[in-house]
Amino acid sequence: MSLGQLTLNLIEGSVTFSFTPQSARELQNAIAQLMESLKASAAAKPTGSGKKAAPQKAMEYRYAGDIFLEIFCNPNIWPSPFAAKVLITLRDDRIRITTEAELTRIVEDVNQYLEQVS
Repeated sequence: MSLGQLTLNLIEGSVTFSFTPQSARELQNAIAQLMESLKASAAAKPTGSGKKAAPQKAMEYRYAGDIFLEIFCNPNIWPSPFAAKVLITLRDDRIRITTEAELTRIVEDVNQYLEQVS
């Protein structure tokens, strides 16, 4: 399986690491499901009956290769997909980085990576 270099642009700075195209497609699918959850959360408005909108399941994507990557997002706390941020943890045996990134920017980064390795 070939590895390419995925660059994730963070709120401040960026991080680049080896990543497989198959894993990028899995991440792309997980993000697509998250976007649907975010849209459902945004569309669900409380009715006069006093019922709350059904909570959406959080996205927890994990990749373990040369590095460990975890991307987490709770769709219930963001008003729209465009406002959403994800928590990113990237680590190996020598370093660990935990930070936030804008969801829309991560979508662009993964799409760009897949275009480059195709």
